[in-house]
Amino acid sequence: MLLLADSSCRVKIEIRGIVQGVGFRPFIYKLASKHRLSGFIFNNGSGVVIEVEGRSVAIELFLEDVTLLSPPLSRIDFIGKEKIDSQGSISFEIRESVSNGMSTSIMLPADLSLCKECLEEFNDPQNRRYEYPFINCTNCGPRYTIIKNLPYDRKNTSMNKFVMCKECKEEYNNPNNRRYHAEPISCYKCGPKLQLLEPNGTVQVNEKEAFTSLCDLIRSGEIVAIKGLGGFHIVCDARNEKSVSLLRLKKHRPSKPLAVMFQNISAIKSVASLTLEDEKLILSQERPIVIVQKKLNSSLADSIAPNIDRIGVFLPYTPLHALLLKNLDFPIVATSANISDEPMIRDAKELLNKLPFVIHSVLTHDREIINACDDSVVQDVNASLVMLRMARGFAPQSFFMQNKSKKKILALGANQKATIALAFNNNIVLSPHIGDLNSIGAVEYFSRTVETLKRVYNFEPEIIVCDKHPKYETTLWAKEYIKNHTGVELLQVQHHYAHALACMAEYSLDEKVLAFCFDGTGYGDDASIWGGEVFVADKVNYKRVYHFKNFALLGGEKAVREPRRVALSLLFEYFTLDEIFMMKSELITSFKKSELKTFYQMHQREINSPKCSSVGRLFDAVYALSGHLKMLAYEGEGGLVLESLSALSKSKEVYSYSFQGSVIEYQEMICQILQESNKAEIAKKFINTITKIIIDITMKYPDLPVVLSGGVFQNKLLVSQVIEELKIRKRKYFIQSKTPVNDGGISLGQVYHAI
Repeated sequence: MLLLADSSCRVKIEIRGIVQGVGFRPFIYKLASKHRLSGFIFNNGSGVVIEVEGRSVAIELFLEDVTLLSPPLSRIDFIGKEKIDSQGSISFEIRESVSNGMSTSIMLPADLSLCKECLEEFNDPQNRRYEYPFINCTNCGPRYTIIKNLPYDRKNTSMNKFVMCKECKEEYNNPNNRRYHAEPISCYKCGPKLQLLEPNGTVQVNEKEAFTSLCDLIRSGEIVAIKGLGGFHIVCDARNEKSVSLLRLKKHRPSKPLAVMFQNISAIKSVASLTLEDEKLILSQERPIVIVQKKLNSSLADSIAPNIDRIGVFLPYTPLHALLLKNLDFPIVATSANISDEPMIRDAKELLNKLPFVIHSVLTHDREIINACDDSVVQDVNASLVMLRMARGFAPQSFFMQNKSKKKILALGANQKATIALAFNNNIVLSPHIGDLNSIGAVEYFSRTVETLKRVYNFEPEIIVCDKHPKYETTLWAKEYIKNHTGVELLQVQHHYAHALACMAEYSLDEKVLAFCFDGTGYGDDASIWGGEVFVADKVNYKRVYHFKNFALLGGEKAVREPRRVALSLLFEYFTLDEIFMMKSELITSFKKSELKTFYQMHQREINSPKCSSVGRLFDAVYALSGHLKMLAYEGEGGLVLESLSALSKSKEVYSYSFQGSVIEYQEMICQILQESNKAEIAKKFINTITKIIIDITMKYPDLPVVLSGGVFQNKLLVSQVIEELKIRKRKYFIQSKTPVNDGGISLGQVYHAI
């Protein structure tokens, strides 16, 4: 708004976006003082409301500084300005928050890792918060995990039970202090207390003794649990092979990689080869788990990440973790405390009830975790972040839309790596990672997350969006909700189209794209299992222009866990049973002759053998054809092993394939793989072939931007090669960065279509 330079006036300003819990009010206070303006600021359910009074030119400069100098953790989505009557105020003040019952324009803040200033105080023996396990300020500390409702005030968090001491209260009320209205503010006198519990729940020791005892247990090789920011971690010495192997045995996690926490970046460099981009991600304020290249020889236990050349590393992100690593001076396994397929445990009683035989002791505290939130997992690909799990530090993720959503929309995502998304007014909100909905506990956590976001945003959906799969828990939940809420509309979106839409939503694409949607499983429009799909798509419609040739999954879900069944199915597609009997292959000899006959009959008669076009399952088949015959211990293991093997080959060759109409035919590739004996060559040439197929199809649509989405594009080598080839051809391409490229992005795609 243009004001007369020589006049005095008063202006009312409304700001929406991420403006609560990020130091916005003290920033405005200092800015008003700088420009000699009077007035006030307060939080409400929509964002912040500011009134400033003074010379017009000063107000103009103030408004410029608001957008140019706003706190780094804030995000301004909307600024409304209105000239009002002057009141003759002489000072600027920060007023108490006002709840207007809206909460529809405030974006929930994500949890923040320990900041530099707090870390310096933490390490200063003269500071009253020296080595305080819960040190925080306006620029760091818990947010989403402690919040019950908006506005983001202490009374609406789990810190409400802790009465501030005199010193903390003075800091909290001083606008010039870094801890002004830092809602989780506390110290040794008035903050949460540590306890060390035995597996039966008995308190062993409190406070300082609890922490010292815990460190002694870890040094002696014990497995313990520690209450973190969004849930409990199971922890042990990452160098101790016996401890790590025992953890795997007790947690029923035979080979899935374990994340390792290090004291500093130098310690990580001793076990991993880092690029500059890796370092930036590791040191970023979000402090995610970063997938990096591990060195062949290191001090870590061999069973941390068996059979692959990658490792997940991260730095301490809470003061409690920092204190732990400082005292131990060696890396620790820090894996989520949960039962397989269930969410991260956030309560000590639940932990002791579910995992009593896994852990020796539990370090807990009395600050309640309101909303569970796992660790985020990312990797760098060609100097770009690829999100594998969006959680702590990144989520809840919000997007501002120029055009308002006409209705309130709730999208429920997929069954694996579930997330939910909301659309209202000009906002899209994507929840943190929920997990796989394969258990009652996971479905309860899913429902709890829905209720949390509905409550916080004062949100009742008018449209529910879900997948087309009739047996997904999210689909069943949606249909039950519709049945009990008349007037709410149900919309179902095809799984792989939602993958394409998720990428389009992240980049606000409103044009036709050529979308490669490759993953493990998704319900197709023809009721078969899709997963190797190429679409020409926009926000409203899609056309399936190419897909990989269908093959059978022998035994249905069993084939997903046992890749040799998938490989055998491919052989049944192209060879007679007698020809298969004659093959001298590890794959064939791993089956009894009677088993081969039974599986052949299943294939021929299509008994419990659903058809599938999945590239994820194709990776599994090649994994088995190259001699890996054990059952998979975790999703994506086959692809990770092939990617690791491919690093041992420099081959640029590809296998043969052809296009039969809209079908990608790969019979020749299977025959050629059977002639290979070098596993590394098989892995590299197979990934080269998938790359070549993508590029060949891309060249058939020279005018369309390319979208890459789906779990297969977590494969770093594949994505690197595809991007390199697209750049050579000067093709515009998009792959998700802020949101998960896997099923964690499905809800975002669903809501984008519904809008």
